[in-house]
Amino acid sequence: MAWGDDDDKRPDMDEGEEELDEADYKTQKDAVLFAIDVSPSMLQQPAATESKKADKDSAIAAALKCAYQFMQQRIIAQPKDMMGILLFGTEKSRFRDETGGRSGSGYPHCYLFTHLDVPTAEDVKSLRALVEEGEDPDEVLVPAKEPASMANVLFCANQVFTTNAANFGSRRLFIITDNDSPHGKDKAANSSAAVRAKDLYDLGVVIELFPISHGGQTFDMSKFYDDIVYRDLAAEADSPEGVKTSKSGDGISLLNSLISNINSKQAPKRAYFSNLHFELAPNLTISVKGYLPLHRQQPARTCYVWLGGEQAQLAQSETIKVDSTTRTVDKSEVKKAYKFGGEYIHFKPEEAASLKNFGGKVLRLIGFKPRSLLPMWASVKKSTFIFPSEEQYVGSTRVFSALWQKLLEADKVGIAWFVARENANPVMVAIIPSRAMDDESSETPYLPAGLWLYPLPFADDVRTVDLAMPPRTPDELTDKMRTIVQNLHLPKAMYNPLKYPNPSLQWHYKVLQAMALDEDTPEKLDDATIPKYRQIDKRVGGYLAEWKELLAEKASAVMKSRALKREAEDDQGEGVSKRTKAAPKRADKGQLSNAQLKAALEQDTLKKMTVAELKDVLASKGISAVGKKAELLERLEQWIEETM
Repeated sequence: MAWGDDDDKRPDMDEGEEELDEADYKTQKDAVLFAIDVSPSMLQQPAATESKKADKDSAIAAALKCAYQFMQQRIIAQPKDMMGILLFGTEKSRFRDETGGRSGSGYPHCYLFTHLDVPTAEDVKSLRALVEEGEDPDEVLVPAKEPASMANVLFCANQVFTTNAANFGSRRLFIITDNDSPHGKDKAANSSAAVRAKDLYDLGVVIELFPISHGGQTFDMSKFYDDIVYRDLAAEADSPEGVKTSKSGDGISLLNSLISNINSKQAPKRAYFSNLHFELAPNLTISVKGYLPLHRQQPARTCYVWLGGEQAQLAQSETIKVDSTTRTVDKSEVKKAYKFGGEYIHFKPEEAASLKNFGGKVLRLIGFKPRSLLPMWASVKKSTFIFPSEEQYVGSTRVFSALWQKLLEADKVGIAWFVARENANPVMVAIIPSRAMDDESSETPYLPAGLWLYPLPFADDVRTVDLAMPPRTPDELTDKMRTIVQNLHLPKAMYNPLKYPNPSLQWHYKVLQAMALDEDTPEKLDDATIPKYRQIDKRVGGYLAEWKELLAEKASAVMKSRALKREAEDDQGEGVSKRTKAAPKRADKGQLSNAQLKAALEQDTLKKMTVAELKDVLASKGISAVGKKAELLERLEQWIEETM
């Protein structure tokens, strides 16, 4: 925090003051190494049952399938991230294949099946052959007669991360095993493994454990893995189970359980901007980082491919500027100009840059407004999530947290001047606070607590649009629809977009995957956005039938009233005078035309009609004719206004 001349002073934090955690929103690449235990219990097939939900794969097969799906997901979502697979407890050993490199003899019973690197099509093919087709020509899934030393496994992982992902900000080791005590009562082996685990954590590698239990047995973390896995007690405070265990053979799909547990360990998000100055007042500045948690997914073309030869090759693009005589134009000969009044006004590069300069990148607070004054239509772009950063101004987190809490308490929003990057267009933004995920009053419980930059439109962006009021539905229809909607609520009455992949995007990548892996093009794709029609019919089928009948009845009445309105318009077109001053004469049996009734209403002459005339007119229109003259007159005026 910059306050006066004391930039680096950090005031003492008050006890109990609420702070915001930035751990899950750092800018970094991700490297994941799967360490999968190959043991007889992991290879054991589950008992055959008649249940369709029972597991049909062994634990090792489920773990490899999980790694296979994770690899496919990473190729699409994070194509620059790294992934590798390390099998331990195998009879064979392998570390590197390079000539002169270290062999597997240094790490007995450790087999590096896939090197830690950006996944390639060959990696996917080899893993698919092992997972789906059961091809194991190298016999890598043969368990060793003696268990592998976890110290060697962790040291091997250390070497893999140090060699292949030395500069990655996020490095994670996923251990999948069903053995909660790999060394038994060997205290020396346990102590050696704990030392290797500490070396990994000192290196910045996070160890995540995905235990598997068999036959109702409990995976006991205290026997060995409490000293290996450094658990975040604060993050697990709301989870009574602690580390989630995947159960095998109890009717719950082991593969789905593993995939769910691994997906919960999502990689940190990338920052949109870093260390941006947030000016709250003169001589009061903090630094923040910005993120775009909500972003539309679209197919991204990363390169051009030349298909003219026998084998597809990446095309190297080259741009050359030429004049009308096809002479190559040097870069120094190119000038930028604007056309004004038929003439070209030339600018130097620095002059053109100065025209677009509205000041440096900054977020400058201007004032505050009640949140109720922020209309829904003011949203013109997606919002940016900001979080404090201590890298430039010490104390930014404390000031940021105080602003966040004050905005929530006062139900206000900040108004600020925002320039995200150098030479970016300035925008006016509203600073909106969001509540914590565990807060019941949070409107978006799947999004974090903090502040959001909500872009506001300028005066030129606002247009006046005259919208005709749509017909209002009767209260009876609304009440019946409320019952239907209440019976169709999603779990916890919340829509989480992360659970519904974009079907068109998934289809695009499925076709790319089929082409890259020489597979058959899929015929259809599982679309999670398709409504579950059977379940809907089971819940509200009867209510929908009743609502449909009532809708048809109300629609018929509306069509009838519109027909009467058209009849009135036709009568007006035939020359009916709207300036009649005398009261309309009573026609036979009270039959007055719609045009005459409308003219009488406009000239305020309906009240001159007798009670008998009013009753005859109301009866002819199918309206109740019971009551005093004031009630009859009000009823007739309301009918004329609604139908004409």
